[in-house]
Amino acid sequence: MPNARETLLIRYGEIYLKGQNRPFFMNKMLGQVREAVRPFGAEAWLSDGHIYAGPKRREGDGGTAAWDARACAERVKRMFGIHSLSVATELPKDFEALAGFARETARARSGSFKVRARRSDKRFQPDSQGINREIGRMMLEANPSLRVDVNSPDWTFYVEVRDNMYVYIDSIKGAGGMPRGTNGKACLLLSGGIDSPVAGYMVAKRGVSLCAVYFDGFPYTSERAREKVVSLARILVESCGPIRLFSAPFTPVQEAIRGGCPEALTTVLMRRFMVRIAQRVARREDADALVTGESVGQVASQTMAALVCTDNVASMPVFRPLIGMDKIEIIQKAEEIGTYGTSILPYEDCCSVFTPKHPATRPGLRVVEEAERGLDVEALVEAGFRGIERLL
Repeated sequence: MPNARETLLIRYGEIYLKGQNRPFFMNKMLGQVREAVRPFGAEAWLSDGHIYAGPKRREGDGGTAAWDARACAERVKRMFGIHSLSVATELPKDFEALAGFARETARARSGSFKVRARRSDKRFQPDSQGINREIGRMMLEANPSLRVDVNSPDWTFYVEVRDNMYVYIDSIKGAGGMPRGTNGKACLLLSGGIDSPVAGYMVAKRGVSLCAVYFDGFPYTSERAREKVVSLARILVESCGPIRLFSAPFTPVQEAIRGGCPEALTTVLMRRFMVRIAQRVARREDADALVTGESVGQVASQTMAALVCTDNVASMPVFRPLIGMDKIEIIQKAEEIGTYGTSILPYEDCCSVFTPKHPATRPGLRVVEEAERGLDVEALVEAGFRGIERLL
């Protein structure tokens, strides 16, 4: 149809609740949408409190650059802050143009339907109920095999009258949450397992930017284990935005613990050193908190007593978004965000290599601190931090 083009209608959720701070969040969201749609030859704009994206106009001839609206929508729906979106047809704000498009749509479809119109421009006539009645009647005339069902239709013909007129059938669920970078920065302790990528995703969904540190157990772990973590970080980047990923050499710490501490305390002692080193990385990267993938009771190092011992060396908040989730829930989330297939690749991380046969499930803080007295804690932390290498 002449003067019609596909346009993304992008809806945001919690930003509506931000009151006088809403412009800050809206501008963040708009900038990130622009960044996301640019590779598709598209542009994004804000109009009447709504975000739109569509093909760029060619300079000089008034035409549009070719673009794939569905592919663009697949990218945008992964962005945090997006509640839902629709691939809509933008029409002139003219009832006859709407009627013609409705007839074309009716001829191409089957089953039951209803028309649902909304007008932010109240000057447009007929009103919303009038549009529903008249367009529904025209669609039935164009295709008598259709039937109206206002309660449970097979599909809905949506009409939104704003600055222009937008018509669509489907609504695509977005990732939700808050726009990236609107709630500070945190450092993710990223292993090659299932849990930590999910934890990073869930914190980033709340508007938190991420950096990440991986603890390398070479030569007890392979180069493929490191590559696996890089792959996980790249998957997270698709939703969470840029992530600076660092690798910290952890073998000296593990060997020192194995040679001078009770075997049952190995895991909780390693976690304490990871937190110490990760804090150093976080401060250098201007991050204000750590993020881990722990869940209460999932393994021996994640009992309440063990977490108390771990947090004792933390001087910044430690966020654990999976704390109340069971393994099945975490796996389902990993499958949803696309990290599960990589996480289950059979390359061990440093924690699995030195796991004691009978780990302490209720370590006392004084016992743990006593075990560390035989170690040069500061030297080990300093060596781990100075040996850091950037992977991404």
